[in-house]
Amino acid sequence: MLKSELAPLAEAVRRQMSERRWKHTLGVVGAARELAERFGGDADKAELAALLHDYAKDWPAERLERILRDQDLAPDLLEYDKELWHAPVGAWAVREELGVADEEVLDAIRWHTSGREGMSLLDKIVCLADYIEPGRNYPGAEDIRELSRLDLDEALAAAFGNTIRFLLERGRLIYPLTVLARNDLLRGAMRRREHS
Repeated sequence: MLKSELAPLAEAVRRQMSERRWKHTLGVVGAARELAERFGGDADKAELAALLHDYAKDWPAERLERILRDQDLAPDLLEYDKELWHAPVGAWAVREELGVADEEVLDAIRWHTSGREGMSLLDKIVCLADYIEPGRNYPGAEDIRELSRLDLDEALAAAFGNTIRFLLERGRLIYPLTVLARNDLLRGAMRRREHS
């Protein structure tokens, strides 16, 4: 459950979203803390980043687009699925509106939808927690949850693979960073296997 010192931030986040999104957020918080404890991450930072990860998710697309353009956050994202837009906008917004200045936390928010090459441990934890929180029910979710008990990188690579497959099946554009992130995670997992 959320720590009491997060109560003001939690209230600010809750005001930004629907009840369904808030329930998802709490699920991500729990999953992120669990993953951090399992894989040696900072559980407090994981909890904070997870709490804030969808801060801008329920904002109208027009508002997200305007902020992406005005703040020059990631203008290339405008060519891709709107589902990606809230992550960089959310990182910007929690800095500007809530005063969160921890770059590691902001990066975990910024990259939780697309991933990136060279993801930090916190990036991976928050991104994977978003995929595996208990309320998620999509084809392959249980397999990714099982894998997340064993290997963080392989589980996240599988999650990105699932997203890529979903987009391919629907004939939609795939954000290049997601492909690069998946490949980077798989390369890391292969190197670890070779050295074990």
